Amino acid sequence: MTVIERLRDKANSLPMQPGVYIMKDAEGKIIYVGKSKKLKNRVTSYFVGSHHSVKTGRMVSLVRDFDYIVCSTEIEALALENVLIKRHSPKYNIKLKDAKSYPYIKVTAEEYPRLLVTRERRSDKGRYYGPYSGTRAAHAALEAVMRIFSLPSCKRSFPKDIGKDRPCIYRDMGRCIAPCAGGIDGAEYRELVRGAERVLGGNSGEAKAYLTEEMERASEALEFERAAAYRDSIAALDKLSEKQKVVADGKVNRDVFAVYISETASALAMLSVRGGALINKNEFILSAADAASDEELTSLIAAHYDEWGNVPREIMLDFPISEEDRELLSEYLSLGTRYKVAVKIPERGEGRALCDMAMENARESARQHRLEGEREDKNIKRLSELLGLHELPSRIEGYDISNIGNENIVGSMVVWQGGRLKKSDYRLFSVKTTEGADDYGSMREVLRRRLLHIGDGTPSLGEAPDLILVDGGDAHVGVARSVLSELGLEVPVFGMVKDDFHKTRALTSGEYEISIAKEFDVYGFVYNLQEEAHRFAVKSSQKAKTKTLTHSVLEKIEGIGPAKARALLSAMPLGKIKSATVEELCSVKGIGRADAERIASYFGKRKK
Repeated sequence: MTVIERLRDKANSLPMQPGVYIMKDAEGKIIYVGKSKKLKNRVTSYFVGSHHSVKTGRMVSLVRDFDYIVCSTEIEALALENVLIKRHSPKYNIKLKDAKSYPYIKVTAEEYPRLLVTRERRSDKGRYYGPYSGTRAAHAALEAVMRIFSLPSCKRSFPKDIGKDRPCIYRDMGRCIAPCAGGIDGAEYRELVRGAERVLGGNSGEAKAYLTEEMERASEALEFERAAAYRDSIAALDKLSEKQKVVADGKVNRDVFAVYISETASALAMLSVRGGALINKNEFILSAADAASDEELTSLIAAHYDEWGNVPREIMLDFPISEEDRELLSEYLSLGTRYKVAVKIPERGEGRALCDMAMENARESARQHRLEGEREDKNIKRLSELLGLHELPSRIEGYDISNIGNENIVGSMVVWQGGRLKKSDYRLFSVKTTEGADDYGSMREVLRRRLLHIGDGTPSLGEAPDLILVDGGDAHVGVARSVLSELGLEVPVFGMVKDDFHKTRALTSGEYEISIAKEFDVYGFVYNLQEEAHRFAVKSSQKAKTKTLTHSVLEKIEGIGPAKARALLSAMPLGKIKSATVEELCSVKGIGRADAERIASYFGKRKK
């Protein structure tokens, strides 16, 4: 019995119920996850005939077994499918790939909430708005709502810092309500934040109604300065609304999706309309080049809202999916909202015009992605020529060492793969074997620890690099080659040599230099990789140093735990603690004479 016959027989035994199926290859690795209203019909279709698309045919040729999970409803199957795809990231599932991590505006869950731009969407109590097309758009939106509602942009923490310092000039300018002065309580502050959230969520009308009501209330109470501040906020809100492109009736909240698919690049575009205005657009590169089924597109959109939230009342699609799948998507998205989410495929009117606009954005995004890929391929080809490589590298790893003093030595590994920096594969190594700052010894330890993982299945580290670039000259290259030789590995290694202005001027083989100063595109590629490795290492080293200065050094002293360390640091800076007398240390609440003597003795010995 052939593999296909065996799988077909197994599929014929499945129930005619909703569920999720999990395709596996010869090694038992999950390569595809799907869901179906009728498991038997859907799974059997994979192993009957040869009518599949190129992608599906390739996936089926690798399947050696499958599992399945029966669900009570199709919605339950859709939810489970999204969970499994996120957990296993199967190779043949269509996923949205970003050329970058999209930013959000986060509203923290505190008594006095803070608004900030972040690229991480965590499972916490904070509320997130976005994603925005870039940090510039996110910061512009944040600055606008902060100004409209006169929210503080300083780093003070409330209510802890209320009354500690004089208000800054922004209060005098009418740009901040100055909670630091104690003139506004937590409830009033949160109401202003809610107004900002209404604007971020696209409900400018509600925000304006609130501001108008407060202005009138302040005017009736003869609080004319306060009323003037609200008046200015309304004017700023009107100005912001004018900048947004009005594309529909003022009550319309919808997202519009379009998919552009070609042989070389595919993309999905999403336009977000809130309060009738086009407030944001995003484009995502699809990880599979050939057309997706109704089932896959439904899952793709469901996964998008599972991750990013902010579900509008109406979703419009520029591609056909079955009536059954539209109803499923509508019902699924409505579960997390207080309203019915309508899923439509418009044929005319403003909806059709928005779909056309989304398609143009998807097409342009795919074109730009293709051009970027072509430029990247050209750079890699030229880099390979300059370095005399026999094969084009598909995975390049860059290394740098950073230290602050003789402590907190950190090695960084950054990865370029598949035409982009692959941040999920970045790794940091805390150097443990060197006596003080020793770049060569540190590089040896970092490379040895990293290269020992090749082939062991560890994510990122288990994969062998095709090219290693180390920050430094001939000596660093020599260190790297000795480690490779010791481990019996053959990987090309070159050093990134800097000039007097800290700019990469050449690559060195350890024996000769290859100038890249006049190779503009290659220079840019190498420089960006070197700076990324340096940035990643320095950032980690600084964090480690900060942690050491605030906790670790003091907690090394017998009898000094986190609480006493905090008490000491609240009373005086670390430099003062190091030189303080026993009597001065005893004056700190919670620090007894025995503690003070041990602290003084500890830092006294370190000075000798």
